[in-house]
Formats: sequence, C-alpha cells, structure tokens
Amino acid sequence: MKFLKGNLIGQIFAAFVLAIAFGTLFSNHTHLVQPLGDLFLRLIKFIIIPLILSTLIVGVANSGNVKNLGKLGGKSILYYLSTTFLAVSIGLFFAFVIKPGANLDVSVDSGETVKPGETEGIVDTFLNIVPTNPFQSLVEGSVLQVIFFALFIGIAVTSLGNKGKPVYDFFESFAQVMYKITAMVMKVAPIGVFGLIAPVVGDHGLSILAPLLKIILAMAIASILHAIIVYSIAVKAFANMNPIKFFKGISEAALVGFSTCSSAGTLPVTMKNTQENLGVSRTTSSFVLPLGATINMDGAAIYQGIAVMFVAQFYGVNLSFMELLIVVITATLASIGSAGVPGAGLVMLTMVLASVNLPLEGIALVAAIDRILDMFRTAVNVVGDASACVVVDSKKEEDEKTVATAS
Repeated sequence: MKFLKGNLIGQIFAAFVLAIAFGTLFSNHTHLVQPLGDLFLRLIKFIIIPLILSTLIVGVANSGNVKNLGKLGGKSILYYLSTTFLAVSIGLFFAFVIKPGANLDVSVDSGETVKPGETEGIVDTFLNIVPTNPFQSLVEGSVLQVIFFALFIGIAVTSLGNKGKPVYDFFESFAQVMYKITAMVMKVAPIGVFGLIAPVVGDHGLSILAPLLKIILAMAIASILHAIIVYSIAVKAFANMNPIKFFKGISEAALVGFSTCSSAGTLPVTMKNTQENLGVSRTTSSFVLPLGATINMDGAAIYQGIAVMFVAQFYGVNLSFMELLIVVITATLASIGSAGVPGAGLVMLTMVLASVNLPLEGIALVAAIDRILDMFRTAVNVVGDASACVVVDSKKEEDEKTVATAS
C-alpha cells in the first residue's frame, strides 16, 4: 500500500473501488457512511465563495486592464458554446446508434405528471449577473454575481494604483490562505468519496440498472469519446499541450467531480490542478474556471442528446432533422442558464423535451438513474472547464508575446 502514500489520485480511486464493494455487500447499511460524504461536500462548498472572490480579485488586478478581461471572457464563452454544441451532437449520435430506449420494458406511472423545471432564459441570466446586494450574493453563494462583484473590485484596485495596493495585498494574502485551506480539505477527499459513492451503489443496485444499462452505456461511451477527441484536439491544436499530460494533470479533479456530481463544488480542486499540474496562470484560472463551472455544461449537453433520443425511442416518436437541430440549439443555449450543481441536468431536460413536444413524463424513466448519469456529465464538465482554461491561457500568452514584439 506504499504506492498510495502521498498519492491523492490513487487514494481517491481506491476509496471509489472500496465504496462499490461496500455498497454491494452491505446495501442496507450504506446510510451509516453517508454522513462522511455529506461532510466532504460541506467542506468543499464552504471554501468555494471565498476562494472565487479572493483569487478572482487578485487575478483581475494582475491582468492590467478591462480590454484584456474582455478578450479573456469572449474567448472563454466562444470555446464553451462550441464544445457544448459538439457535445449534444455526439450525445444524439450515440443514442441513435445504441438505441437505449428501443424495446425497453420499464413501467412509467402515467398518473404522475412531471412538471417542467424553471430554467432562466438567456436575457434573465445575464441580467441576474448584476447583484443588487453583493453581500447577499456572497451569503447565498450566487457564483455569477460573486464573479461580477470581484471583477469590479479588481478593476478598481488596478485603476487606483498605489492607493489600491493595501486592498490588493489583503486579497493576495486571503487567496493564499484559501489555497492552504483547499489543500487541507483535499486530504479528506478519499473518505468523502467513499461516503458519497457507497450509498449510491447501495440504493440502486443491479435490479434497476439492468433494464437501463443501455442508456448508462451510451452516456459513458459518449462522455469518454467526447473528452478524448474534442479536448485532446483542443489542447494540442490551440495550446500545443500533450493530451496525456492534460488528462493526467486534471484526473484528480475529474474523479472528485465524478463523485460529488457538482462542477461548482469541484472548483477548488480544478483550480489547484490547472495551476499546479497544467501550468495555467492564476489570472486565467481565477476567471475562466468559475465562469465555466456556471455556464459550461458539455456533460449535461451529452446527457440532453441521449435522454431526448431515449424518450423519443421509448414512446416510438421519430424526430425529424429539424427537430434534432432544435434539440442541439436548445440544449446548447440552456446550458448557459444551468447551475453547476447536482440534478441541474433534469431541469435542463424538461426544457429540451418541451422544445420538440416530447412527453415530459419520460423524465421519470431516467430520474431513477440520474445520479449515475450525473457522475459522467459532471466529470466531463470539469475536464471541459480545464481544457478551456488551458486553451484561453495559451492564447493570452500568445497575445502578450505579440504585443511585446510589436513594441
């Protein structure tokens, strides 16, 4: 067991395997270890907001000016929307090939009407970025509003010059403290992963997985291939980074995301991995990653494509090319207003199903295994955030070299 000492990734993986074994053998007693998972989630959540606030203020203050920030944000959003568009297309393709909903013998309670979830439109999402009370946003953990607040503090600190230095020094020290706390929290990650996974295995078991194995298989294959193909090409073509180095560097965050089902909750680990393992600057990671944890939902987009085809196949509905295009566009845009928290994919799904007039009752088919599907989509979301961070940081460095050469 010496190879596990000091190897957090190995410890997390070992905890994952042990959790599966424990959940299978002691399915009636997994509730006893669930508090371990809940505690880990609470520890992760308690560092998210102060970490975002401190690191983003320092990152913005170091960026120099608003023009640089505009370029950073524009490139990030363009990258996120492009990969999300590809993700939902890949999901539709694999659902069409594997046909997870065809000839499925699963009963659906038709007496229960599934109500559409409320997903904010694009305009409302952007309006709600501006907080009416920034301190309330900090208390409630509204990530986008905290980002907005931190951006303006960082810009103001930069514009004040020496007068703003005391504020900068405070948040620089505060950021270092948060990095230290993050490292402390990550030491208990294997225990937390064990407490999160064991109850999932114990609650679901093989009886419910067997008839729905195809959709789990489709989600797993589509997620893995999307990550390997899209992100490998992106980091190699735009950042000249070896894909193996990239996936190895972000594997720790991917495992935590897979276990917690929260890309926002995994944010501290993602920031740590991109900075320490992938060499991304704090300026870029402090801006791109919080933004991605809120609006980048590649994994959820894959899920939308698969789930829509699954429901259509189950009810014997043939979707036209135009309806499939509507699904792609709707799922891509819906990702902007979706939160990076467990279960957000189901809320998005109601919107996408409604866009092509498929029965919302179909959600009941996938709701039972949503936690399992959520694991795959969250892991993809986390890796996607990291790939954007690498690409955007590389482009920023190229721009800086161009400006330096021109001057």
